Amino acid sequence: MNIIIKQIELIERIDQLIRMQATGNPVELADRLGISKTKLYRTINTMRELNAPVVYDMTSQSFIYEKSVGFSFGFYHKNGDPDMLNPFVR
Repeated sequence: MNIIIKQIELIERIDQLIRMQATGNPVELADRLGISKTKLYRTINTMRELNAPVVYDMTSQSFIYEKSVGFSFGFYHKNGDPDMLNPFVR
């Protein structure tokens, strides 16, 4: 189970860096995250499988979203109560 949580946390961190326009090139991003470039590309591909429009922009030398999207993962009360049940949801 811990592996799933780590993967979600990694996706959340990459998402945050993309939104901040602060990924840099793949080598820089993998180094910043403390993972291999191979693991970075596997994670980016997982994000794409989840419909994230992630692309690498050669001009900015950074990963970007081609269109505006949001990402959240976790459980919430059905009545729309903002008190989340999962601490990983931000």
